[in-house]
Amino acid sequence: MSKFDEQITVVLRERLFQNEKYAFNGFIAKDDAKSLEIYRALADYEIKRRGDMEEDPSYKQLISYCLLENEDNELLVYERLSGGGEARLHGQSSIGVGGHMNEVSNAQTIEDVIKENASRELEEEVGFTIEQPEQLQHIGFINDDQNEVGRVHIGVVFKVKVNRDKVEVKETDTLKIEWQSLDDIHDLQNYESWSSLILEALK
Repeated sequence: MSKFDEQITVVLRERLFQNEKYAFNGFIAKDDAKSLEIYRALADYEIKRRGDMEEDPSYKQLISYCLLENEDNELLVYERLSGGGEARLHGQSSIGVGGHMNEVSNAQTIEDVIKENASRELEEEVGFTIEQPEQLQHIGFINDDQNEVGRVHIGVVFKVKVNRDKVEVKETDTLKIEWQSLDDIHDLQNYESWSSLILEALK
């Protein structure tokens, strides 16, 4: 199946941002008033064909975006190599592991959809398995309407505590990883926009 025929989870922008009342650019933490309202709106998700959504800014595609932190409080940093699927992001570094949220047939809530999809992405990309739902700690949202990729996506951001030895690259043709402390991350220009905005907020 072509990636454009994937059935993905989206929310009408009008509903998500309450007619732009809660619109934002950058990273907002989960306890921000806007963040709380946006999270509530996720319950009104719909399933649409990805190819129809990629250039339709009236919808926001939901992306799970997981920051992995090891026992030394270092973040997993990875570089997208040329074998990766999203050509617009090749050569850039990232701190978020994740991707589109596909339809989950037996899901009762948006939380079920998020957990299933975040778990799948972590397993596929870095071989890490989420065993307990509380391992996925929701820390906020990331949005960037300043570029063509960002306009049609919103990131649901999580932090996941991991043991370093439980993480390995599964897709060696698409990812190269290393662990870095926040203090050692300086040049944010090398990072894709979402990562640089989150790093700015965390620093």
